[in-house]
Amino acid sequence: MTNITIYDSVKKEKVKFEAIKNNDVKIYVCGPTVYDDSHLGHARSAIAFDLLHRVLKANNYNVTMTKNFTDIDDKIIKKMNETGRSLEDVTSEYINAYKNDMDILNILPNSLEPKATENVQIMIDMIEDLMSKDIAYAISDGVYFDVSKDENYGSLSKRASDENSIARVESNQEKRNPSDFALWKFEKADDVAYESPFGKGRPGWHIECSAMINKHLAYKDEPFQIDIHGGGADLLFPHHENEAAQTRCSTKADLAKYWMHNGFVTIDGEKMSKSLGNSFFLKDILKSYSGEVVRFYLLTAQYRANFNFNEEDLIASKKRLDKLYRVKKRVYGGGKSAVNKDFKTDLLEALNDDLNSAKAISIIDEYINKANETLDKEPKNKAFKKELVATLEFIDEVIGVGSSDAYKYFQFGISEDDISKIESLIEARTEAKKNKDFESADKIRDEISKLGVSIMDTPNGVVWEKL
Repeated sequence: MTNITIYDSVKKEKVKFEAIKNNDVKIYVCGPTVYDDSHLGHARSAIAFDLLHRVLKANNYNVTMTKNFTDIDDKIIKKMNETGRSLEDVTSEYINAYKNDMDILNILPNSLEPKATENVQIMIDMIEDLMSKDIAYAISDGVYFDVSKDENYGSLSKRASDENSIARVESNQEKRNPSDFALWKFEKADDVAYESPFGKGRPGWHIECSAMINKHLAYKDEPFQIDIHGGGADLLFPHHENEAAQTRCSTKADLAKYWMHNGFVTIDGEKMSKSLGNSFFLKDILKSYSGEVVRFYLLTAQYRANFNFNEEDLIASKKRLDKLYRVKKRVYGGGKSAVNKDFKTDLLEALNDDLNSAKAISIIDEYINKANETLDKEPKNKAFKKELVATLEFIDEVIGVGSSDAYKYFQFGISEDDISKIESLIEARTEAKKNKDFESADKIRDEISKLGVSIMDTPNGVVWEKL
């Protein structure tokens, strides 16, 4: 197999990736808690692990990509109580909104998308197992995990349990250890609760991932349940540390062979426009920029790096993507042959090195520049044009950008009313040309130009773009 290296968050170094079984790769990425709209942090994580998905596929692995939805949580219950809406009403709205945002960002479909509320019984089963081993215990407000019973607790994040000062400050005096964490929260007023052998209540956050991985993904009779567990850097401790402890103590297997975490996103308020403000919400940014532009921008830094999001850099990044689409226009409607072998090798080599998307994009930039030079020198080189079409498709397959129509890409931001008006004028111009009324056709063309639009007659009909 191809030599792929990834940075393992536990070993704190790049390691060679080797699948547990054959060419099959099982990945679990912690998904959103669905009480509000998606933000840039969600986008960064989704794009990072979508790139991993695509790179593994490009290296001929069969990928099972799983992302959960936390649809029972304190914040969700708070929103229910504030709005008077049902749990399902609140969570379904934000799950649908999240999926729509992911489609706009060109995230590949997940193989599995388990919801916490649909898997409560398997969480109860795991908690019962831990209680039977005296690793979990009940007190007045819930069932807790005894971290002292896991000799490897802290091995994932390299943070010892007694370092968790927050846990000490908030500690319930009934707990055996200050850092013991809730597996099950007993019912309170205005709560959502489920029946269980140890009392009516609801699961804690950490147990859902351990239980769902064990049920839906885990390799049996292997030292690791899945190949890769991923999420944002903020999840390393305590969430992933606690997941790992639960799984070790319940199943005697390690949760994941590799752990991967993407960096944070911050907003540079000084370099954000009034239209975007300092909004962290993806929906606000997508009003002004296409999902493809946002995706490309977030890929300009390697996934582990922290990302300072500002509009100045976003615009500069868009200009790089514009160049790809301008060269795509030059081979519009042409056939394709095979991908340029040297380019394919170089691109995969960069991405196989811990998803070095920054280097990959610089390789794409260089290829686009050379393609333009070749097209300038050899405008009738059909073989090159066909290779270019195939190579652009390969870029889309692996990086996830470049799939839009070469002209529609430049139409982003034009209102539906203006699009209808432009297309009506184009039809009128076409009709005038058919009737050999070239004077009217020229006048209509001038009218279209005044709308800030350029049109071009091609063998496939008239195409247009925003100037």
